[in-house]
Amino acid sequence: MITWRSCVFRRLGVKIFRKNTLLFMLFWFGFWIFMSALMFVHRTIFSDHCTDEKSKRILARVCDGYKEGILTGDLCEDLCISKQVVYQRCLYYEKGKKVIQADWAGIPIILKSKLENFSSYDNFGMLDYQEMQDVSTMDIVFYAALEIKNLLGLELINTTVPKLWTKHLQGRVEPYSKAELATMWSLLQQEEYTFFKILQDLSKHVVKVLGSCGHFYAVEYLIAGHAWNQNLFSLEELFGSSVTGHNNKALRGAIHTIALSFLDMVKHFENDFSYHLHLCDIKPENFAIRKDLTVVAIDVDMAFFEPKMRDILQQNCTNDEDCNFFDCFSKCDMQRNRCGAKRINSNLQVICDKMFRHWFSPSLIGSRASLPLQVELQKAVQKCAVPTEEYPKNKKDHRTLFSQLYGLLQASQRQLQE
Repeated sequence: MITWRSCVFRRLGVKIFRKNTLLFMLFWFGFWIFMSALMFVHRTIFSDHCTDEKSKRILARVCDGYKEGILTGDLCEDLCISKQVVYQRCLYYEKGKKVIQADWAGIPIILKSKLENFSSYDNFGMLDYQEMQDVSTMDIVFYAALEIKNLLGLELINTTVPKLWTKHLQGRVEPYSKAELATMWSLLQQEEYTFFKILQDLSKHVVKVLGSCGHFYAVEYLIAGHAWNQNLFSLEELFGSSVTGHNNKALRGAIHTIALSFLDMVKHFENDFSYHLHLCDIKPENFAIRKDLTVVAIDVDMAFFEPKMRDILQQNCTNDEDCNFFDCFSKCDMQRNRCGAKRINSNLQVICDKMFRHWFSPSLIGSRASLPLQVELQKAVQKCAVPTEEYPKNKKDHRTLFSQLYGLLQASQRQLQE
């Protein structure tokens, strides 16, 4: 009897031990998954978190580089010595890209850099092989033009744009310092800076570059759009409390003016440069408005001239969805399993879809939505946002629709003033 009981207890003990061991292993495995997930969240979110402390340290390193003679710029003296550039807040930080709001002698500005540290940019190769006095102005012009071609996809034979950017280099007699060349090269490696710099004298729809220090450059502070804002742009911030309410004529008039400026920008980007300029990330946050309600592109990481756009679109594919590059769509050639080089939608179509459909929806127009002119405008916006044919095949209809939209917006604006 005793032997039987001891055998039962022994077996029961083994079962309990196995059960506890299994529970312990499951607990340990669950704890390991939890800690791994926690570390992943910490690395992906908190390491890139936009903090004042980290932003100030980054700017302090820029000033250290300036004082050591490693980098330079027309903004450095005010940022690092006289302290006329005063930090306000961090606006954005992801994968090294830094966007900071500051005041420059009392004027709000935005400081931007693609990478956090000056040392993260490639060195200007000529500095490794030549003495400073041997680097001529023509060498700088040539390498600047070459870098612009690599970044923006502009062919070297199209010398108009590079000359516009490098015109201030011509006529200089004294040799460039190592800090000047290193600084220039760090800026040229940033697509946005190059884009803004070469187009700011050609377009009112591009934000102005005000100065730079090392790899950070300053642009004008403007009222940026926000998807969560009912009107997409904070018109109250621009005009004060006088512009409020759904049916306020001043508010609706301002929206019409902004919409017309968007159309001006579309026409300008399609016709006024050597190549068509494609906007592949159209959302309120990537645009801003000036006091006169002119629309300005402030984030052009996804803006491409035609040559580079064609290179980007030509990818391998198994269906049409594989050929969608953000807001720029192509079509899959199923025989070659290759995306076509031509974009099949347009800047106008995406703006109608993401901007105009919101502004001219019955819910936002209010009691005036049933007026014949407003009904006609809503139909035109809907037709623009969802075209029946691909853009390259219906360019004539595209131009007709553009003119119709422009005329309806002007007529609707006049109606508001009556």
